[in-house]
Amino acid sequence: MSEKKSKIDFLAVGDIVIDAFIKLKDAHVHKGIDDSESTELCIRFGDKVPYESVDVINAVGNSPNAAVAAVRLGLTSAVLTNIGDDKHGADCLASLKNDNIITDFVTTENGKLTNYHYVLWYGIERTILIKHTEFTYKFPATDLPEIGWIYLSSLADNSLPYQLEIAEYLKNHPETKLAFQPGTFQIKLGTELLKDIYARTEIFFCNVEEAEKILNIQNKDISTLMNGIHALGPKIVSISDGPNGAYASDGKNIWFTPMYPDVGTPIDRTGAGDAFSSTFTVAIALGKTIPEALSWGPINSMSVVEYVGAQAGLLSKEKLEEYLTKAPESYKIKVLK
Repeated sequence: MSEKKSKIDFLAVGDIVIDAFIKLKDAHVHKGIDDSESTELCIRFGDKVPYESVDVINAVGNSPNAAVAAVRLGLTSAVLTNIGDDKHGADCLASLKNDNIITDFVTTENGKLTNYHYVLWYGIERTILIKHTEFTYKFPATDLPEIGWIYLSSLADNSLPYQLEIAEYLKNHPETKLAFQPGTFQIKLGTELLKDIYARTEIFFCNVEEAEKILNIQNKDISTLMNGIHALGPKIVSISDGPNGAYASDGKNIWFTPMYPDVGTPIDRTGAGDAFSSTFTVAIALGKTIPEALSWGPINSMSVVEYVGAQAGLLSKEKLEEYLTKAPESYKIKVLK
């Protein structure tokens, strides 16, 4: 039986990119000039600025990262994405296959360039220079086998018709569940244009700042943000607050988890959010409760930040459960409501 005719547990939908990590040392950060709430990375203007190293990581992006997390945790996993007919696209395809990701739904577009991002890596934080190729998105509704979960994340700003196709597919396939981790352009589209996606979402992920943008409010109260997102349709909402921990809600209860303590030295925080969201989703797909899923997510995030890039540190199910059994007493899920 071919891959296309077998069930896929986890279909990750979103743009794929190559990240080139440029490690900086001769730089500094300060409060934003025009926005005191922001922090800016500064290097000398009009000068030659030395860098320490470059690490090129293939086949990353929110959705491909999630697909790799899912397959390492034991699910059959596929990626629905577009690449260019260039060497970068071939490198991404080879990387996906090496990670045992089903690639039947990767479309190669002639004359277009595969997304290539530059990551300015300073300390353990990063600033990413992004450029999304405007691919001709098409959702292959009639070619898909049975899908357990669709994991939808970052797409380019020409993707609205594509996302409406996904919403229509979900309407016609009530057995398929949706996890939605909106990217920058999806948040900019607003909730009205994507109302059918929000309404069909089983699990929704964002951070505190993104939740404020989505709801067009300035209020960091978790209950307020949770209620606002639930009102858009998602059944389960998870909101992260960086090093302060993460929250999850089913509309009645709110649970909180601290971050899992670092077992090594954090190197790069790229992909920590993707690791959390995808691991939470996989846990729910495997029949775990919301508190159990909330306890899984930070473990993969902790592991990812000990490596360069978003995928090298992603754990197997056995290794993740080992960390869970060895968790310190302070790593406890709390019920806030």
